[in-house]
Amino acid sequence: MAWNLLIKGKSFLWMFVLASICIFGVGCAELEENSAWDPQERPAMLFNDTTLLDFYEGEVLSWRLKTAYLERWEKDEKIFVRPILVDIYDSLGNHAAFLRADSGTMDMKLTHVFAYGRVFALTPQGASVRADSLLWHKKDNMVRTDSPVRVVSEEGDVLQGTGFRSDARMENWQILSDITGIFQDAARRLKEEDKKQAEDCR
Repeated sequence: MAWNLLIKGKSFLWMFVLASICIFGVGCAELEENSAWDPQERPAMLFNDTTLLDFYEGEVLSWRLKTAYLERWEKDEKIFVRPILVDIYDSLGNHAAFLRADSGTMDMKLTHVFAYGRVFALTPQGASVRADSLLWHKKDNMVRTDSPVRVVSEEGDVLQGTGFRSDARMENWQILSDITGIFQDAARRLKEEDKKQAEDCR
């Protein structure tokens, strides 16, 4: 009787060991399969909180970019930000203009900034610019787009067209083609302009 119990005990022990091996073996195999089957790439740089990037011309702050989300991938020099908020400064370091958009991209060396999706810019003179996208290039320090654009001047005039060129501080700009406009108090302003020209001719 004692011998039979011992055999049964050994059998139970062996069954426990075999069951454990099977369970742990299957578990390990599943882990290995999952890790090999589901590789997840992660960005090399990721900030999902308020982030500031400053760009200087010499020692003078030229513009400051603010965003809530920034990412860069290992194989790509491009940085993606969402949203993009840019404060532009004059040569004395005073705040001069402002730009915002839903999203934007730039490269690591900040040679260009591309803003797209409900782009809005405010010039130093108080004019506002709306477009689908705006691109700034460091090489010529110009802002441009070939998309439709709408400009509301400081006097309240509304100009629309296709294509836009401006200096980086948005002080000197032009709409390139298909220009239409609505001018506030056009008759009064024309009279004032005619009067001024007449006085200058005397």
